[in-house]
This record gives sequence, structure tokens and C-alpha cells, in this order.
Amino acid sequence: MSVTFPSSGCPSFFRIFYEEGIVMKLTVYYDGQFWVGVVETVNNGKLRAFRHLFGKEPKDSEVLAFVHNQLLNMMAQTEQEGVRLQGRRQKKINPKRLQRQISKEVKNGGVTSKAQEAIKLELDARKQKKKQITKEQREHVKEQRYMLKKQKAKKKHRGK
Repeated sequence: MSVTFPSSGCPSFFRIFYEEGIVMKLTVYYDGQFWVGVVETVNNGKLRAFRHLFGKEPKDSEVLAFVHNQLLNMMAQTEQEGVRLQGRRQKKINPKRLQRQISKEVKNGGVTSKAQEAIKLELDARKQKKKQITKEQREHVKEQRYMLKKQKAKKKHRGK
């Protein structure tokens, strides 16, 4: 299942969103173990992708609740810059061609390579941040142990 905002069939929305430079696409697919939703957002020529794990097969109401309640929070939490796209201006698409593209996309049912690259960049950024935090914590614990050791040594030799 794939939903694109704005839909190309509605030119007024498309014009507004194209002028703003924002296009969003939600793809829900089964990866063999879980149902996964991938949100691809193109903003000012940069593609950002987010992955959400649904678990069991989501109902339409669950997908809608995700879009209304969790999507904006998820997008706000990420610090990824995005992958640069070489875009060209889209013109109005023939409805038959649009239908063929939709059926082709549903048949493929996967995630674009650019979206995978954006997800990987986000994952790497989170990994680096986590690595830095754990290193700082480890150094802090090491410093505390050293100070405790020094205090014990001073306490032992106080009377001499």
C-alpha cells in the first residue's frame, strides 16, 4: 500500500505543494517478518526517509492514527539532513499513465534506493551520537573511580 501526498491527480494541491517544495509518500509493506511503513519526504530538493515498524498488518485506521499522531513527532526527532535529489519539474500526468505507475509501484512494493540511503544516513548519525555519549559516560565513570581511589589512598596515609 502506498499513499502519496499530494496526489498527482489533484492539480491544485500539487501546485501548492510543488511551490513549497514538499512532497510526502508513505509506503507500507511486509518485509518477511513485520509490516513496515516508510515515509519519504522531499523538501527543497532533499529526500528524507523514516521507518516505522507496525508489527502485525495495520488496519487503515491504525495507519491514519500513525499519520495524525506520530508522524510529525518522528520527523521532528530526526537530525538527518537528507539526500540531494536531481529533480525536474513535473507536469500534469495523464490519468492512464498515473494508473500504470501506481500499479507498477504496488507490484514492486518496496522502498526506493534513495530512501534506503536516507534511512542509512539517519541510522549512522544516531550511531555516532550514541557512540559519543557512551564514550563520555565511560570517561566520567573512569574519572570517578580514579577520584575515589585517590581519596582512599589519602585516608589510609592520613596519620603518617
